[in-house]
Amino acid sequence: MKKLFFITAIASVLSLSSCSTAKVVPFAQTSVAEAPDYAKKESWAVLPGKYPEALVNVVGENASKEADVFFIYPTLFSDKKDPAWNADVTQEAIRNEVIELSVANQASAFGAAANIYVPFYRQAHIKIFNEKYRSLVGSSWEIAYEDVKRAFMYYLEHYNNGRPIIIAGHSQGSMHGSALVKEFFDGTPLQSQLIAAYLPGAGIAKDYFDQLPELTRPDAIGGYVSWNTYKTNNLPKGRYENYYKGSTTTNPITWDTSTSTSLEDHRGLLYYDKQLYPNSLTIELVDGMVWATVPRVPKRFFMSFIKNYHAFDINLFWKDISENAELRTQKWLNEQAK
Repeated sequence: MKKLFFITAIASVLSLSSCSTAKVVPFAQTSVAEAPDYAKKESWAVLPGKYPEALVNVVGENASKEADVFFIYPTLFSDKKDPAWNADVTQEAIRNEVIELSVANQASAFGAAANIYVPFYRQAHIKIFNEKYRSLVGSSWEIAYEDVKRAFMYYLEHYNNGRPIIIAGHSQGSMHGSALVKEFFDGTPLQSQLIAAYLPGAGIAKDYFDQLPELTRPDAIGGYVSWNTYKTNNLPKGRYENYYKGSTTTNPITWDTSTSTSLEDHRGLLYYDKQLYPNSLTIELVDGMVWATVPRVPKRFFMSFIKNYHAFDINLFWKDISENAELRTQKWLNEQAK
């Protein structure tokens, strides 16, 4: 199990190109699984007091915090044999992937700062990102977002109790997260309750939000951060100009306007062995992209063959994110105490 995330993450980088080998049918010809009922605890991957073992192994038992994080996991539904466009969250295999891969390795980064809430949602299949299937997707994206939205509305009404909120996600999760932030926080009274939105793995245009600012200080609150990671001196072929270039690019180590870092700046990455490796990489910010050096970790030889670090957007900076989330949370609490 220890190597599961490492292997799966690498495979996910390659899966877009491989999904073309499967027979893809239009959304209208497929069935859609029943929507989750967020009043039921089984519709949540993580609730305070219900931390799964995989999460406890990383962050320890849940102790009540003064803030919450609402985390939206990335695209994990990639079974080429499944014709569905949206995941069935009652399937044990899908539920286990969410917990073992995303919750343990990504949502865990926020566990020191906040109570973790992670809803199961009917994520869109990875084939939705393949341009040649764009005419077949139907309402699969809307179904996924509506689940996220309903889960967040239930959370607000039944769980939040006025605590400050971190919105976080990755990849598809950050895309839904950005839409959620725009709808519920951007220029609304709820924005005052927002600590920060962490939205890596999505190309977020600098003018996407109307009033929500990009955060360019490590202790700034009430706005958002976002980044996309590639190996140094590499760019996404065919997608950089249209998707990444010009998008928000936060420094996920210093959290300021610095465009490069030293090894000493890096607080630590979370590896497949669940160990933290500090001072293991440097980064350089280019237009729309964070370039990272090959991490100084065991078996780094295999990492040297990977150019696309998308799957590792959170893992590479796990401790940096954890400490920054704590800093911003404390800043929010201090501001309210004045």
